[in-house]
Order: sequence, then C-alpha cells, then structure tokens
Amino acid sequence: MVADNPSSKNISVTLRIWRQAAADQPGRFVEYQAQNCNPNMSFLEMLDVVNDDLERRGEDPIAFAHDCREGICGTCSLVIDGKPHGPHTGIASCQTYMRSFEDGAVITVEPFRAEPFPVIKDLVTDRSAFDKIQQAGGFISIRTGAAQDANALPISKENADLAMDAAACIGCGACVAACKNASAMLFVSAKVSQYALLPQGQPERDTRVLNMVAKMDELGFGNCTNQFECSAACPKLISHDFIAKMNREYLGASFRAAFKAKPAANSGGA
Repeated sequence: MVADNPSSKNISVTLRIWRQAAADQPGRFVEYQAQNCNPNMSFLEMLDVVNDDLERRGEDPIAFAHDCREGICGTCSLVIDGKPHGPHTGIASCQTYMRSFEDGAVITVEPFRAEPFPVIKDLVTDRSAFDKIQQAGGFISIRTGAAQDANALPISKENADLAMDAAACIGCGACVAACKNASAMLFVSAKVSQYALLPQGQPERDTRVLNMVAKMDELGFGNCTNQFECSAACPKLISHDFIAKMNREYLGASFRAAFKAKPAANSGGA
C-alpha cells in the first residue's frame, strides 16, 4: 500500500497512459505531464485537468469511464500502477487522491485487462458481460405491491448480514482484472449468494446459479484457482468465502437437476 503523502505542497507526476483508438486498433503507452496537482484532488480530477490541457492544444483527450465519483457505482475502472482501482484497499479509483503519490512519481494507468472486457477506447472497456450474467439469473418470484411487514418473513441475523455483504458488490470488474485467469467467480458468487440466503430467492435458487455460471463460462471468463487476488482488489471487500458458497450451490443444483423427474413422453396418437 502507498501511504498518503501528508505534505500540502502541490506535486507533479508523469503519467504513462494506455491509448487505444478502438478494440480493433493497436494500443500503446503515451507519457503526459500532470503539473502542480493539488494533493487533495482525486485521481479522476487530475485526469480532467490533463484532458483540459490536451483539448486546449487541440489533441484528443484521454477517454476514461466515470459517473458518481463517490465510490458507489464502480464505473471508474482504472488499473493504476498494476492494481485495479489504485494503491489503496477497499476504495474505487475515484476515491484515490493525488496525496497517495510522491512528487515526481511515474504512474502507469491502464484499462481493466480481460478478454470479456474489450477496450472501447483508451481506458474505457465494455463490461456488459456482467449485465448478461445477471440477466441470465432472471427475476425472483415475489409478490409486488405494498411492502410486507418487517416480521412477515423471519430471516436470521447471520443470513441477513451475509446477504447484505454480498449485495454490496457494485459489479465494477476489479475482481476480473486482478485475476490471472480473468475469473468472474467473486462477482457471480456475490450475485448468487445475495438471493440464495434469503427466502425471496428460493423459488429460482437452482436455475439461477446454473444459468449464471453457464453464462459466465460462455462469455469466456476463466476459472478460480483460489489465490484471492479478487477479494484483495475488491473496492467493497467482498469475501472470497462467497465463492465456496456458490460452488456448494452449483453442486447441489446440478445434482438435483440430474435426478429431477423428466416429463413423460406423449404416447398418444395424432
């Protein structure tokens, strides 16, 4: 981890930015100077300043993804000096501040690297593969309308807490970028577990895990080799224990599907 620089003095850094016009175009690192940065500006604000300077010079600004800039949405998918979201733990790229770097530092900035996350331009990647995995999980069969009383569905505090921990996943893709196999197991396990732990998720429990894992494999994500880079890079600190839970869910669902009664063949004549 890089310790925050307590100095209030402005700093200047050299950026090695990955520039790539499109997925089918070759990319390369290009160096830029970020001069006199306020140490309290965020990493994304620093990129805004660099882009303002590029536009004034008539050059193409650096494309990077962002939205809330509050660590909520996970859109800010940057690999900073080899680590998804930057040098600190439990925060997104937008929550990384320039005080985290020394004056004169050389900072390498890349997009998330994974075949299922193709580069759109520069630092922006297409992470719609995660949307497809969630869509494969389908909906939950619950009655819509007015909210039920809080005590209508008894849930143990342990399961409620675990479900909330899993639901904290923001789907940023840092787990995939950190994994040498580009595995999406942490993301998928969080999405599976947040419903499998609750009564509302029981009707589709088996089909959900089978369909989501199948879609994950279909989209080209790798498998897990239990080295846990995923949970270390996760800005919401999702535990890798959920991967073990999803594996149990998948094994049980596969077993039940194998022995599920098949519909009888129609023996009647036309």
